[in-house]
Amino acid sequence: MPLIKIQTSVSCPTLTEVEELLKTLSDSLAKHTGKPESYVMTAFESDVPMTFGGTLDPVCYVEVKSVGSFNPAQTKSMSQEFCQIISATLGVPGNRTYIEFSEAKGYLWGWNGATFG
Repeated sequence: MPLIKIQTSVSCPTLTEVEELLKTLSDSLAKHTGKPESYVMTAFESDVPMTFGGTLDPVCYVEVKSVGSFNPAQTKSMSQEFCQIISATLGVPGNRTYIEFSEAKGYLWGWNGATFG
């Protein structure tokens, strides 16, 4: 039920780097949300035409979604950690990364032919 999806304008790093990034973010998201990693999904898209501040310099947009609610300390902590991980892996600075946190009600999140609500 937790999801982290990354879209970036940078060219795709190696498959190994992408897989390591996704595994690291999966583990981190599970820990931050307190949900089993077996329910965490990660996604990555590179070479997405994007601008930030009117420039084409490297940029990243991240969506973090989960059933239930987030608190301010939790989202601040996730933002700090995810920006550090993304910057180290993709070279996109934190000041060129937006992260959107979205809460979902269980009945609005489907899985395995049912919902979580």
